[in-house]
Amino acid sequence: MNLIGEPAFVGRHCGSSTYTVEEATVRFYQDALDDHHALHDQFAPPLLYHSECYKFLGEWYLKNLFGNLHGQQDWELFAPIPIGGKIRSRSTIIDRYQKRGRDWIVNETDLMSAESEDEGKLLVRGRTYQSFLPPRDSMGDDFVVDKSTAGKKEPRPPFPTATGVDLDSVTKLVDDRRCWMFSGPEKTYHTDRDEAKKFGFPSIVVQGMMSTCFVSQVMQDQFGMGWLQGGKMSVKLTNVLWVDETVTTHARIREENQEGSRIRVHCDVWVEKEDGVRVILGTASALREQA
Repeated sequence: MNLIGEPAFVGRHCGSSTYTVEEATVRFYQDALDDHHALHDQFAPPLLYHSECYKFLGEWYLKNLFGNLHGQQDWELFAPIPIGGKIRSRSTIIDRYQKRGRDWIVNETDLMSAESEDEGKLLVRGRTYQSFLPPRDSMGDDFVVDKSTAGKKEPRPPFPTATGVDLDSVTKLVDDRRCWMFSGPEKTYHTDRDEAKKFGFPSIVVQGMMSTCFVSQVMQDQFGMGWLQGGKMSVKLTNVLWVDETVTTHARIREENQEGSRIRVHCDVWVEKEDGVRVILGTASALREQA
């Protein structure tokens, strides 16, 4: 891959695309993630363009792809995405720093209306925190992380600490088909075992964006339009999810605050494997009408 993005610098415009939100694209997403909701008859799932930032990775990824990891993901939902509407994306580098021996790049990708009457209206904003190892002369046969090393991470502080009501959870088996539908059709370390080994992983690494979509599903199932128009999420990707593993996505209410005429409901959210290992944890909030 001929990457042209280095040196990546804060403020760099990485690219823009324009789309018509097609019903077939929405149905494909629903089939891929088994995420069906009545609102999807009119509006797209809010994270339909979950990987738009990666359309421009040549502008913000660093050269050494061996062992690169998605460390954090933030989402802000401002307005629903209408099926059949025209939208435009905009990708920008907003931060770069070093932490724990890795270089971090933060990409902000905005999704806006491209309809004449709503031109420029902000619909969705995503911030993707990607980390890279320093350059190396050769990749060798060692793995950056495998199931053994992933299980030896230092324990995190107790989580969740929220003591409110649990929202309805969702459980998913992430198999090859789901990985291909979500991250394909190209062969990458998110869709192909041989490609995964080239980048330092023993098997397919499930794309981190997928788990954020599971969180979005739980929040939308509970809050409906209060999630599509006003939802927020900030999560850390704390462990690797491998192909053929099953995860359950949880949300628990932490607190509720007045926000104008509505109530913002704050939740602790996490996605965990059958053995209790968490692959994502963080916070999400949505709006609901005051009773």
